[in-house]
Amino acid sequence: MNDKLVFLGLLYFVQGIPYGLQSSLLPVFLRGAGHSLTRIGLTKILYFPWVLKVLWAPLVDRVGTKRRWLVATVSGLALTCLSSAAMAPEAHIWGVAGTLLVMNSLASVQDIAVDGAAVALLKGRVELGLGNTAQVVGYKAGSVFAGGGLLAVIDVAGWSWMFMLLTFVYAGVALFVWGAPGSRRGGQEVMRPWRVWRKMLAVPGTPWTVLYVLTYKLGEQGAVTMFPLFLLDHHMTARELGFWNGVIAMGFSICGSSLGARAAAPAGDNTH
Repeated sequence: MNDKLVFLGLLYFVQGIPYGLQSSLLPVFLRGAGHSLTRIGLTKILYFPWVLKVLWAPLVDRVGTKRRWLVATVSGLALTCLSSAAMAPEAHIWGVAGTLLVMNSLASVQDIAVDGAAVALLKGRVELGLGNTAQVVGYKAGSVFAGGGLLAVIDVAGWSWMFMLLTFVYAGVALFVWGAPGSRRGGQEVMRPWRVWRKMLAVPGTPWTVLYVLTYKLGEQGAVTMFPLFLLDHHMTARELGFWNGVIAMGFSICGSSLGARAAAPAGDNTH
């Protein structure tokens, strides 16, 4: 069981890195370089591949194995970080945007594959609950590593060093996944995306729930992006922002997720 959680937690960790880069590190970095709030706000468009995930999910489920998809996407993330390490972000802002767009695209495909692998690996209510904890905590840990930890040292280490470090992280995880036992093969019957949406919207209360969640998440994302820039404009340093708004704030979020998982565990379960 522990091996499964480590395997899944590591994959969710590297999946959270692009989100941390874009939500925490990039806005502060761009603002420090003199870019406008409007331009920084427009970088949210780079999340669009996650919206389109439903379109290529059937392909990931039907073709190849989950391990091959995971190795391919994580290797692609390593190569993307390697190419970004050679850029000067002040002079190649569109190159940086392209890098993040590719990273979001690869991470969205990886998300489909790792979720499919989790469903195949985890058995029973208890394992599924622990797997969900590994998902949330791993993803947030990857986000705080990229958005808080790296932001705190980027002024000292520099852009190229940071992306070289991420290249080695992704390459190491790709090798780890390649050496792990093979995941189940694709080829199973997969429901078409529009049928999923039709069934979901037919459940009473779903449209209002979707509206509520979207409203909440849009407001949350606006605060997550703009509040650090407000602090930066009022003379807080990038290192201080990385520590307080990244490491400390996300640390509390991870603790809350872990406590929530424990509270939601089935009665009488003492496995964790």
